[in-house]
Amino acid sequence: MSDNTAVSRILIVDDDEPLLRALRINLTARGYQVDTAGTATAGLISAGNHRPDLVIVDLGLPDLDGIEVVKGLRAWSDVPIVVLSARHSEPAKVAALDAGADDYVTKPFGVDEFLARIRAALRRGAPPAATATATVVRTDAFVLDLTAKRATLPTGDVHLTPTEWHLLEVLARTPGTLVEHRRLLREVWGPRYETETNYLRVHFANLRRKLEPDPANPRHLLTHPGLGYRLEL
Repeated sequence: MSDNTAVSRILIVDDDEPLLRALRINLTARGYQVDTAGTATAGLISAGNHRPDLVIVDLGLPDLDGIEVVKGLRAWSDVPIVVLSARHSEPAKVAALDAGADDYVTKPFGVDEFLARIRAALRRGAPPAATATATVVRTDAFVLDLTAKRATLPTGDVHLTPTEWHLLEVLARTPGTLVEHRRLLREVWGPRYETETNYLRVHFANLRRKLEPDPANPRHLLTHPGLGYRLEL
């Protein structure tokens, strides 16, 4: 039985041939359609041609740093991106998340955990299910349509990644209420991530840049230091 209910297309950008082969075998066996690329350039071309549902990117590519792949994809796509890297330092993780990655996995990794992260990333990127009525949350700076997964400024729609949207959605369910770090991390990434508060710091900084009139002095996406975040209407 496959891990996914519909066929999802996954692009893996990595120059490690044995790893590519192992991932292709594991993912194909679980019902995914898999494309591979050994360079950043080939990966960006493949993504443009085939529009994958998820991209897995190594940082140590032979032609460009994988961060450039993330930035290149984010220039036109909100596809979920999982970075796969041997770099274990926090600055490397923050740089990847800040560029637009949704998750960061360090090598070596367990296959079962990696597959769980792929499933979680695909869920975050899935289109919304149809509902009879829309739920709309309004602030004086932006409007959130929770059914259409759309954020709108007075100037028009705002491009959010699936992870940015998911974080915003969790806060929007209970506006004015503090949502603890652990709950946000558990709901958006899963229970294994409950200590990865740097994920939240980076993504909320990006959300403020996109939605707040004055990101340095936010009025709506508020931090409770050491505790969590709150959406203030």
